[in-house]
Amino acid sequence: MISSKEEYYYYLKEDMKSHNIKKWKFKYKYTIPNLYFQRLLRKCEYYKNCRKDFFGRIAFLFLQFRFLKVSVKLGLTIPLNVFGPGLSIAHYGSIVVNGKSSVGKNCRIHSATNIGEGKNGCPRIGNNVYISPGAKIFGGIIIGDNVKIGANAVVNADVPDDVSVGGIPAKVISRRKKIM
Repeated sequence: MISSKEEYYYYLKEDMKSHNIKKWKFKYKYTIPNLYFQRLLRKCEYYKNCRKDFFGRIAFLFLQFRFLKVSVKLGLTIPLNVFGPGLSIAHYGSIVVNGKSSVGKNCRIHSATNIGEGKNGCPRIGNNVYISPGAKIFGGIIIGDNVKIGANAVVNADVPDDVSVGGIPAKVISRRKKIM
């Protein structure tokens, strides 16, 4: 969660790095709309969390309106303060995330993905997680670090670190060997 201006810039830098872009250019607003969405997301998070003054609240309301407009246009339902730095939205369209979920740093998420609430709560997803197109993740589960979730997988149970999962319901397909 962004709690200072320095963190805001750090999040922006990491998000850009996840898209292999070194410097923001105005044309990206139209050529890479999912990255523009991410910049608005981060700006809204900064104003909501850090700017409690009168002008900060007015700016937040304006930004929130723009953010929601772009969100509807791209088909992305991603609430504030869910994703850590290094978020990479590979393709826009039909990504739905519950606001009570939490996702660590360096997450790459594809279209037609759903991260939702189940009986036991919302998922907590670790760092360096790759979520393939069509994946469904729900329930009060914990997904470890360095996990790859296969296309159209339905994840409704805890997933350990350093594995790839797939299927309905998702099962471990392979394990990564740790290099010492």
